[in-house]
Amino acid sequence: MIDLETAGRIRHLHFAEHWRVGTIASELGLHHETVKAALQEGIQTLPAARPRQVDPYVEFMQQTLEQHPRLRATRLFQMIQERGFAGTARQVRRKVAEIRPRRQEAFLRRRVFPGEETQADWASFGKVTVGTAQRDLSCFVMTLSYSRALYLEFSFDQRMESFLRGHVRAFENLGGVPRVILYDNLRSAVVERLGNAVHFNPRLIELAAHYHFAPRACRPARGNEKGRVERSIRFIRDSFFAARPFTTLADFNRQALVWRDEVAAKRPWPQDDRMSVEAAFAEEILRLMELPVHPFDTDFIAPVRSGKTIYVRFDKNDYSIPHPFVGRALTLLASDTLVRILDGAAEIARHRRSYGRHERIEDQAHIDALLTEKARAHASTPSSLLISVVPEVETFLDEGFNRGESAALMTTKLRLLLDDYGAQDLRAAVQEALRKGTPRTASVAYILGQQKRQESTQATPVDLSRRPDLKDLYVKPHASETYDALSHCCDNDADDHD
Repeated sequence: MIDLETAGRIRHLHFAEHWRVGTIASELGLHHETVKAALQEGIQTLPAARPRQVDPYVEFMQQTLEQHPRLRATRLFQMIQERGFAGTARQVRRKVAEIRPRRQEAFLRRRVFPGEETQADWASFGKVTVGTAQRDLSCFVMTLSYSRALYLEFSFDQRMESFLRGHVRAFENLGGVPRVILYDNLRSAVVERLGNAVHFNPRLIELAAHYHFAPRACRPARGNEKGRVERSIRFIRDSFFAARPFTTLADFNRQALVWRDEVAAKRPWPQDDRMSVEAAFAEEILRLMELPVHPFDTDFIAPVRSGKTIYVRFDKNDYSIPHPFVGRALTLLASDTLVRILDGAAEIARHRRSYGRHERIEDQAHIDALLTEKARAHASTPSSLLISVVPEVETFLDEGFNRGESAALMTTKLRLLLDDYGAQDLRAAVQEALRKGTPRTASVAYILGQQKRQESTQATPVDLSRRPDLKDLYVKPHASETYDALSHCCDNDADDHD
């Protein structure tokens, strides 16, 4: 039931101003059946309303809200309590809802032609767990203004590259390019704005030039200008996203396009509910601009350089590179699925892109090549060369080091001994020193010196190959009694001297 004032206004607009029922309903925010009833039934006297506790304070509340339109009902409740109000805060909240000044802006329905315009925007869908990391889940949404056909693609960020990639894939999926794309004043699209002057992101300008569309920005605080994509986002939240499980981002986007084709495309077309969005799009696709021969390159590009390791860092993850390129200036290219590392124009590494945090993505060939190089380098050290000819030296050096000896000095001295005595003698001496529990180079040198001295006191065999006549020569040995006699003689002489 409407009040007397409203009923009187309805009759004035209809009978005096000759407004139609639908126009009156739109102007007053009423159902057209309510307007018809008011015209048919005429003015009816309504029962007097029962006075409420808050009524004596309404005038004060109205004046206060006129001065402070955003004043909270709780504060008004406190103010009228100080003036004698004995009712409840709930009563005050209800009255404030009735009398608070409202500005209701009137909008004109925008009419667009097939293929003329599309609207694009980001939508946030909270956080999801990826491995051990928490990622922001976002959705790029593009809605054709005429048919309401849409494209949606979820991602873990709102980077410029993801924004551009959404455009490219939307154009390819829809089969053409609209002439105008309308944006809100989001950072991916608008860099700066001063009044009606807009500076678009340079990358967006490059994209627009590649596909021949014109970017347009909504006026500030005029989100209704792109209400079609906003309604699409609400539709996605309620019809697709709510209570929908998914395993991977790729799986989620696959489900999204299936839902788009089986649900969103089948909904009634707002311009004529006898048609579907799918049918309207079949008309609009014929008016879209053709796609260029090559798609726009949307990869993220950044200079990178590794430290002392074979890894470069991107998006809080480490990706391996071949060891010869450690410390060099390189270029990283990242799509939504791949990470590539270039040295100049040459690709040196390619990995799957990870959306986790603090993960290490490796190519086993990079690891194996580094280990081989390390082994080769290790084998070229003085100790390694020494160990290669005398394996016992490794144990010898370890035991000597544990007893306080200098490994470098021991290695130097053993190398000198190797040059002087050879590997065979050195190995025997090292083995002997280990057996005696004296892992010191001085012990090894003593053993080698003692062996040399023993060898010098031994009789050297005579080579008689050139004197065959001497082979049969017989030398008669002296009788041992002769030496005994001499010895006895010497003993007697010694007694005489005493």
